[in-house]
Amino acid sequence: MDLELTDPQIERYARHLVLPEVGEEGQARLLGSRVLVVGAGGLGSPLLLYLAAAGVGTLGVVDDDQVDLSNLQRQIVHDTSNVRLVPGNALELIGQYDLVADGSDNFPTRYLVNDACYLARKTLVAAAIMRFDGQLSTYKAHEDSAQPCYRCIFGAQPGDPKQSCADVGVLGALAGTLGALQATEVIKELLGIGESLAGRLLLYDSLGTSFHTVKLKADPACPLCGPQASIRDLETASYRESEPYCAA
Repeated sequence: MDLELTDPQIERYARHLVLPEVGEEGQARLLGSRVLVVGAGGLGSPLLLYLAAAGVGTLGVVDDDQVDLSNLQRQIVHDTSNVRLVPGNALELIGQYDLVADGSDNFPTRYLVNDACYLARKTLVAAAIMRFDGQLSTYKAHEDSAQPCYRCIFGAQPGDPKQSCADVGVLGALAGTLGALQATEVIKELLGIGESLAGRLLLYDSLGTSFHTVKLKADPACPLCGPQASIRDLETASYRESEPYCAA
């Protein structure tokens, strides 16, 4: 990366620059990176703030929801975009970015983002929350057939969830915890440092103040990334509309 840091940038990112794993070269890489954030709600809000503060040069935001009074407890930034990710625009949009971070609140969008990232060969970092619990993982099945995609772990797209955060609630600060963790994983992937969450699912229990990591395997019967894959493009997959299931 030939980008030379300015004096104000050197001062702003001084705590990054003294990290041997980052340094000027790593910070320049962040400044030249492009990240697409799908969902600017509870998870997307802290995620966007931390990625911007870390110096990620270009942040794209996809979210067509209107901010509701009940959202303000956890959605700490306001979204003014009215773009919606659909099969017709997903590949073109995602193809413009280096990495995608998903904090959406419904199954159709999550499956669409997963499929589009795999087909476009883009790394996906996805998080979800409900009540007092959160989960986070990174998906890079396009790089390694032994790594799972989102479909490998969660199977076929379910119908409407039995419970949503509107029904059972969510701790507002939980979105900040998972959003910050998600931002950290995005930065690690952009810099190529540390141990990736690919092939592992991080589970967080806020009431028990505990983290657990579960190892994941690719599903050989996966219709997207398996040997006999049937999903070759986004038009061959079905993304059924469903109600939001989490406060993302």
